[in-house]
Amino acid sequence: MTFPPFLKPGDTVGVVSPASWFPYDELTEGLRILRNDWHLNVIEGDSVRAVDGPFAGSDDLRRADLQRLFDDPAVRAVFTTRGGYGCYRIADDLDLTGLIANPKWLIGFSDVTMLLSLLYVNDVGSLHGLMLRQFGQPNRAESQESVRQWLFGEIPDRYTVAAHPCNRPGQATGPLIGGNLTLLINSIGTSTDVDFSGAVLFIEDIDETLFSLDRMMTQLRRSGRLAQLAGLVVGQFTDMRSNPSLPFGKDAAGIIADAVAAYSYPVLFDFPAGHVEYNLALPIGRRVGISVGKEFGEMQFATDG
Repeated sequence: MTFPPFLKPGDTVGVVSPASWFPYDELTEGLRILRNDWHLNVIEGDSVRAVDGPFAGSDDLRRADLQRLFDDPAVRAVFTTRGGYGCYRIADDLDLTGLIANPKWLIGFSDVTMLLSLLYVNDVGSLHGLMLRQFGQPNRAESQESVRQWLFGEIPDRYTVAAHPCNRPGQATGPLIGGNLTLLINSIGTSTDVDFSGAVLFIEDIDETLFSLDRMMTQLRRSGRLAQLAGLVVGQFTDMRSNPSLPFGKDAAGIIADAVAAYSYPVLFDFPAGHVEYNLALPIGRRVGISVGKEFGEMQFATDG
């Protein structure tokens, strides 16, 4: 796995909207932070101002926008502006030749999981973290700072998480994979289907029914993916919906715990990442350790990556 060089003041970065559109003025503070606080030279893609139905421009425009930034050797990182929906439609036709020759950071989460997985299967690391539209929003300072630290080489030694009743104790190491569970499920059997063997899987999601969550976890079990893991990290499952006429009887944590009950690897619940204000950046592809005990759990970052 190749990781891009860390950023330094004066580097050039790109900003792109590979999925859903949003009002351009919501990007003002994020652009200011990149330019004035982080002292980066910013290239704005055409997609950040484009609208085509629910998308930030047509598939061709968004793909071409991302391709230009991937191909430009001067660009050291690509910040996505938001998720929503759209990355799934453009992933297969991207040419990563330029990015592999000159690795650069890709930062995002949610729908951007599709692009993070695309880089992973091509042996390039990326960053699951806050998107630029969210920079400067209330209660996002710690999440934003975690992105900056990873990009500028101020790597934390570990993240520590309070104990959760569904945690399964143990220790494991492996490459960190994952992101949005729905996108991971939709990647099975495609060119962005990542290798689960010996990996530490991170999952999160938003606005799904409990039945859908159970179906997705069952799909991972039936396809053999869950049995292959070294460990599991469960992030935030936000705004989950129950069917009032047919209650499921368990919450998201209970559904996930049941799905992995047959395995012995450690499971760390309630990790602060996903569609929440406290959304810690995670280095997809980097070798990590997880240690789950009775009092707390940790994700540890090896110094050699």
